[in-house]
Amino acid sequence: MRTLLDIPELTGLNAPSGLIRIPLQLDVPISPRVRQLIDTTEFHRLARISQLGLVGLVYPGANHNRFEHSLGVYKMALLYLRHLAVDERFNSAVTPHDAERLIVAALLHDLGHWPFCHAIEDMHLSGVPDHELFANSFLLEGEVADAIRDDWGFQPRDVVAVLSGKPRDRSACILRSILSGPIDIDKMDYLARDSLHAGVPYGHNYDRSRLIQSLCLNEAGDAIAISDKGKTAAEMMAFARYVMFSEVYWHHAVRSATAMLQRAFYMLQGALDLDGLFRLTEVPWTSAIREAASHGPAGELLDGLFGSTRRLYKRLAQYSLFQTPQLYQRLARRPFPWLAACAEQFALIASTSLARVIAPHEILIDAPPVEHEVEFDIDVYFPKENCYRRFGDVSPVIRTLAREQFDDYVKRVRIFVHPRVADDLRQLRDLPNMLAEAIDRLG
Repeated sequence: MRTLLDIPELTGLNAPSGLIRIPLQLDVPISPRVRQLIDTTEFHRLARISQLGLVGLVYPGANHNRFEHSLGVYKMALLYLRHLAVDERFNSAVTPHDAERLIVAALLHDLGHWPFCHAIEDMHLSGVPDHELFANSFLLEGEVADAIRDDWGFQPRDVVAVLSGKPRDRSACILRSILSGPIDIDKMDYLARDSLHAGVPYGHNYDRSRLIQSLCLNEAGDAIAISDKGKTAAEMMAFARYVMFSEVYWHHAVRSATAMLQRAFYMLQGALDLDGLFRLTEVPWTSAIREAASHGPAGELLDGLFGSTRRLYKRLAQYSLFQTPQLYQRLARRPFPWLAACAEQFALIASTSLARVIAPHEILIDAPPVEHEVEFDIDVYFPKENCYRRFGDVSPVIRTLAREQFDDYVKRVRIFVHPRVADDLRQLRDLPNMLAEAIDRLG
């Protein structure tokens, strides 16, 4: 009878050959059937899509790609499975066939990503698909689908079921929690990888090996949990994620660039062939959207990002939950069209105050998006007492980072303005009241 440890990719972890080396000094085992997948046109597309997009404008080393990250997530899946293979409860719920579905899903989890995907998804505009659903067009037919059927022995829809976030049985719930949850293989890779390439220490200051060695199933037996020996490592991972958002992903200059791209895309969306655009890699994607923008306001925004000279908008003001809760709560988690309209009202008010014209696209409001980040509360197993407790009940770190809303403390509301009007706008002494007036005008 075949066991989890008989899966070729797991045995390949200890093989002396058939390996690809990626940063973080990781040797990634490449079996023939894995090679068939990564050699497809659809997968190689990821080598020309950067992992962090606009972060590279602020951290020049952060130019790694989704191809590299996907290999890292696949390696994490193998390490999770190798440890869990000796767990009786896991073995009774997850068959080798199920585990192979997880391996394929881990490798292909970013297949539907397009350039600057998260910035555009966060706007929640009609006509813009979720990248996981967009991946179906690559998964359900073509080279990837053929490889899944011919080399792995299951249907492409079996992989889609793991990626979709709608598990139908206990095994699928467990696989989904490994792929996307508080301590998942995606975070385990991107925190360390993004930290390495950005040149900051925050994302790899936790013991990944210790955390993997503590993995088990939760009390209900339908998701990943940790034993008490992994408690400190998991706390450090939660804190690493918090700091990476604070210092890298939501760095004010990164958010300025993001706000510029979002506003340009918002102005252009009606003139874009989104299905065709989202199938492009980064260089042709950038060329296509700049061509659509031409010399108008959207073109000026995009030139500041992708032109010969970087020209990011300047931070005029910043509001947080703990410093200015009223303004923060009136702007956070608003729909993007409302934020754009609010920025236009602010531009009108500022124009009157300064007795000069401030163009609508010269004011950008960046605020936390509608959806929250995944919270970090899971089960912790205490073997000596043979009991489970929620992580937030036994850890002040997790109680703060999971129960107190993570997003509200790392994601600020910011007003960004074009460099040519920044000095004039900084002379205005009543910015909060002007912003409140702009909000009131929208009702």
